[in-house]
Amino acid sequence: MSNDASERAMRAVAALLDRERAALLAGDLGAVAAIAEDKEALLARLVPAAEADPALLGTLREKAAGNQELLDAALHGIRRVSERLAAYRRVRRAMETYDPQGRKATIPGDVAHRLERRA
Repeated sequence: MSNDASERAMRAVAALLDRERAALLAGDLGAVAAIAEDKEALLARLVPAAEADPALLGTLREKAAGNQELLDAALHGIRRVSERLAAYRRVRRAMETYDPQGRKATIPGDVAHRLERRA
């Protein structure tokens, strides 16, 4: 791969990483998934570029690390939401509390989904 082609590929990766960052900040995980496929293809083209510009490679590494931090934060947020929703579902089924003597008590949370018709 020529030096010029290598630089073009690295600049394309840099632009793609910028798009990925914007998608992560916007919360557009669908776009992030689509960008991942493009990123894989571009990075495969960079592998044979042994004469690549070290400064540009450092910039790409920094951008990728920043995007990884954003992606990790997004995944952490998704996990927290999932845990919170699971807690709400548990409370709907039953709630655990303590009676005046300090013993654990369970209050059933059965919700009747019946339609009552009145004349």
